[in-house]
Amino acid sequence: MSATPLTSSPQGWTRRRFLGAAAALGAGLALEPGRLFAAEAGIRLEALPWPETALEPVISARTIAFHYGKHHAGYVANTQRLIAGTPYAAMPLERILRETAGRPGQEALFNNAAQVWNHTFYWNSLSPQGGGKPPAPLRKRIEDSFGSLESCLRELAEAAVGRFASGWAWLVEEGGRLRVVDTPNAETPLTRGWRPLLTIDVWEHAYYLDYQNRRADYVAAVLEKLIHWDFAARNLEG
Repeated sequence: MSATPLTSSPQGWTRRRFLGAAAALGAGLALEPGRLFAAEAGIRLEALPWPETALEPVISARTIAFHYGKHHAGYVANTQRLIAGTPYAAMPLERILRETAGRPGQEALFNNAAQVWNHTFYWNSLSPQGGGKPPAPLRKRIEDSFGSLESCLRELAEAAVGRFASGWAWLVEEGGRLRVVDTPNAETPLTRGWRPLLTIDVWEHAYYLDYQNRRADYVAAVLEKLIHWDFAARNLEG
């Protein structure tokens, strides 16, 4: 699937593909970690796992339209341009990240490719039926690692709100235990040896239209109502 041109309507694009995305969700495909990112070469704008209005009132359709249709799509377009005619064009997305991380002269490619990966992972970390309690196996792992679900949520909130400037808060697995980490800008757990389970985007474009400078309110609402524990559980099993 090729990326949507930036001049097209992001809302129309997601509506045309929503039935297909919904079918994939129903079959469990969109939430399986190995299915989020194609193993073959080629960078594409993956479909949202829900319609633009699905996360309201926590995240508005207007925010999704700009965030997905402009920012995410822009990272896709930039990555496609930067890999054209290079050996990276023959690599799947995750290999591009590993090949360019920390490599002098490849900062622009890494940043754009990592933002493609991070955003796709973020959309799947959210669900209109999110929040609440994790599945029992994941909840036990959380309690073993943090002492309680409440402690895990508190650490996620602190990481997301405390991340200076732009970046991400993550629940990850490392060495058999779960932990909360935050990364700046486009950095991703993939290049640090951590297995990502879910993420919260705290770049301003993720929340400013709805919350202005109230990042803490955005984070609290996401954790209470949208965070997709089933997705995290599948990533832990994968």
